[in-house]
Order: sequence, then C-alpha cells, then structure tokens
Amino acid sequence: MTNPCIIAVAITGSVPTKAANPAVPITIAEQVESTQEAFEAGATIAHCHVRNDDETPSSDPEKFARLKEGLEKHCPGMIIQFSTGGRSGAGKARGGMLPLRPDMASLSVGSNNFPTRVYENPPDLVDWLASEMREYDVMPEIEAFDLSHIIQAARMAEDGRLKHPLYVQFVMGVKNAMIADERIFDFYIETLRRFAPDALWCAAGIGPNQSVVNEWAISRGGHTRTGLEDNVRLDRNTLAPSNAALVKRTVALCEKYGRPVATASQARAILKLRPVA
Repeated sequence: MTNPCIIAVAITGSVPTKAANPAVPITIAEQVESTQEAFEAGATIAHCHVRNDDETPSSDPEKFARLKEGLEKHCPGMIIQFSTGGRSGAGKARGGMLPLRPDMASLSVGSNNFPTRVYENPPDLVDWLASEMREYDVMPEIEAFDLSHIIQAARMAEDGRLKHPLYVQFVMGVKNAMIADERIFDFYIETLRRFAPDALWCAAGIGPNQSVVNEWAISRGGHTRTGLEDNVRLDRNTLAPSNAALVKRTVALCEKYGRPVATASQARAILKLRPVA
C-alpha cells in the first residue's frame, strides 16, 4: 500500500492522571510541548481536551483558545480537533468551544455504556452539535463506539445533518462497550462501505488494545489514533514516556506495512480541510 496514513494523537483526555503516568500533560503549556513532540514524530491530528489545574476535565472555551493558539504556533499545519465528549461538560457546554473554529471536532452520534456510567448522547444534543459544526465549518470525526453509531452517522449524512464524506473512527476496547475483536473490526469496515461508500475511516484501541487496533487499521488502509488519552503504557510493564513514544510506535507499524506517514498538508488534502494560510 502506498496511501498515506494519518496518525492522530489523543494527548490527554479527561481520565488518565499523572498518578497513572507522570508523562500525561495537564496544563496548556504541557499539552503544547507534548503535542509538538508528537507532531515532530509523525502525528498530524491533535485530539484535544482541556483540564483544570487539579486535573479535572474542563469545557472552558478560554482554555481551548489558549491551547489552539499554542498548537498553531508550535505545530504549524497540524490539524486541531476539539473533543465534544461528555466528560468535559453537560449539554450545550460540550460544544461551547466550536465558535473557535478548530479544523475538526469529535462527535458521538449515539449513547453507550462506559466503565462506570452511561455516555449519554441524546438525539437533540447530537443534532445541535452537528449544526454548530456546520455553522463554524468544523469537520466532525464520528466516534463510533457501537455498530449503530456507524449506521446513524450514515443516516445523518443522507438527510443533510452531516456533510459528505464522513470521517468515522471505530473505538474499540472501552469497558462495557465494544470489545477489540478483529472479525467485528472487519465487519465495521464492511458496514461503513455499504452505508456510506465515500466515507473515510480510522480506528482507536483503548488500553492494551491500542497497538493491535493501530495495526489492524494500518494494515487495512485506514488511519489510526494513538496517545496517552487511550493508553498510558508502551507494553504490559512499561509506562509510555511520552505521546511521541506512542506515535513513534505507530510510525513503525506504518513502515511494517509499507504505508507512508501523512504529512500535515497531505492529511489536510485527504480530509478536504482548508489549507493553512
């Protein structure tokens, strides 16, 4: 395969703490530094959350603005993707940063179970977030935690609530949600091709599933996500020293399968995102 692989790095999330791994970046300055290292290692999408000083998740648009400014300065051309996930806020607060016009934002189109709670994505909130992304020219990354989420995203694209082509991320290995299973993974790809033939896709594995899901995605011509949000270890016994280390492991998988790693400009072209001025 010669098609470039886009590598996303989920730099901090809202769950991993410095107690779990001291390399997890919390402050804006730490996140910018960690992302720059990951960018230089080969990542071209930064999946972003923000945190308060006590490590709790935040939906503060001012924090997102400062993070965006820092990434644009130190990672020129990198695709900035804000999270609208439910851990950082409730209701419309989850989309309060979208007027900042990041390149992309995550969008979950259905609910599912998480390790200790229900991840609620009611239809009215999903429709509002999608409309805000259209309003501010933000490309959604559909986070598919379940097969039904793929089908719902295709329906939303069909009726105009989402733009074509879709960009869908298969998320596997979340406790109480979809397991990381290779046959299910292949069925996800088949289902997406059937319901949204022009869609692009990527995949993320949680915890010890990260590297294996990375490999499944790369070997099948898709794109993939790594980073300390999803997994704090390089292997069973070794903490990851940085987001960059996880990106380098993913780059090595691209080399194994003959996939060039997409540059920032190539990633923007593949996703049909606006070029950097």
